Amino acid sequence: MLIIGNYASPYVRKVLVALDIVGASYDIDPIIPFYGNDAFTELSPLRRIPVLIDGDLTLCDSTVIVEYLADRFPAARLLPDDPVGRARARWFEEYCDSRLGDVIVWKLFFQRCIRPGVWLKATDEAIVAEAIEQDLPVIMDWIEAQAPQDAFLFGAPTQADIALGAFMRNAAFANWQPDPARWPRAAAWINRIMALPSFGRLLPYEQLTLRTPPAVQRDALRDAGAPVSDISYAATEKRAGIMPLAGQSPTKAVEG
Repeated sequence: MLIIGNYASPYVRKVLVALDIVGASYDIDPIIPFYGNDAFTELSPLRRIPVLIDGDLTLCDSTVIVEYLADRFPAARLLPDDPVGRARARWFEEYCDSRLGDVIVWKLFFQRCIRPGVWLKATDEAIVAEAIEQDLPVIMDWIEAQAPQDAFLFGAPTQADIALGAFMRNAAFANWQPDPARWPRAAAWINRIMALPSFGRLLPYEQLTLRTPPAVQRDALRDAGAPVSDISYAATEKRAGIMPLAGQSPTKAVEG
């Protein structure tokens, strides 16, 4: 399998963790968001990452990819067995993709990491403050009410837990973590997710990506042992996604 997408993306991370859990080998084309070439557009007509290529099959959108892996490798139990549990897991993942994506990725990670690092523009501190002071407390109150007392949401890790961990890793990269005194169950749950070996194996590549200039990221990741593909769909010039709707973040236009 080939994954097109960047190690710093929570949507890509979700897929890579799922691949690790099911035990599937893959190569990765670690293109930077906004840098896909015309061939990438043919594979991903919405110009979003991640993309999975498995033989003749090409899939876009992280949720679609993870559910494909759940169907292809049912023994790994990326989804609960019962219909009610599967529906709840899918809804929790959608909440993460939508709400955490808007707040953590767009208002925190984009502002503190992508905006200055890719677009060479200053962080909008008002947007960051809004996320930390207004949005995240409401989000964490809801997650606290859903959090399991121990283990994971459905006993063993599923795509619901993976989705939460994927976004909270980006929150940590943007220097925000939930207060364990205010949200004890949620904070403990997030720590258990982060302690999963599948998350731990990705962390060195993610940290390397964030501290390495874009022009040399690919070689640096290969030298560090990442399964970097021989082919790439990267372009040399950045361009925004093709679906920037009113009120929608640039990140949502390129990741899914």
